[in-house]
Amino acid sequence: MFEDILQGLIKQAGQSAVVENNEVPNEQNENVMSEIMSGLMGGLSNQANAQGGVGSLLGLLGNSANAQQSSSLMSNPMVASIAQNIIGNIMQKFGMNSNVASGIVANMLPSVLGGLISKTNDPQDSSIDMGGIMNVLSGGKTSGIDFGSILSQGANVMADGKLDMNDLINLASGGGNQSNQGAGGMMGSLLGGLFGKK
Repeated sequence: MFEDILQGLIKQAGQSAVVENNEVPNEQNENVMSEIMSGLMGGLSNQANAQGGVGSLLGLLGNSANAQQSSSLMSNPMVASIAQNIIGNIMQKFGMNSNVASGIVANMLPSVLGGLISKTNDPQDSSIDMGGIMNVLSGGKTSGIDFGSILSQGANVMADGKLDMNDLINLASGGGNQSNQGAGGMMGSLLGGLFGKK
């Protein structure tokens, strides 16, 4: 499901950035968009499996303000790193110069991520949720963790858009919400899921 939604967002953003771009030969349109899909999935998966990466992804994808400010997403270090890898791959695989590859990625990535963030945080859109995204990106390591509850319980705690150890401690002690009922269990679920216990 997540991959289908991401692919749809890439095709939508790729219409102007790739298909209507005279610098991209028509026979390479699909391959360039596939490379962007592959690079984005790989970059997000690497982040989900890196030390502290789950928190960074939650901060990026769980913050609905990022959808409204999608143009500023490229200044996020994680997004910038993914973008640089995709740009390098496009240059290498399709022989495009840096300006063309950078233009494609700078045009598409904020739009795709902004759309993903918007869908993820839209309570009216049941096609995707944070748990599904994180499960795919982590290779199943986060299965069973209710990221929606973590984000809603921790809305006050995670005001900086980042999940770090202090935020987890606040969640466990109930500091992120007036009602601390279930926070300890949520913390146990989070840590158990991240480290392989259920």
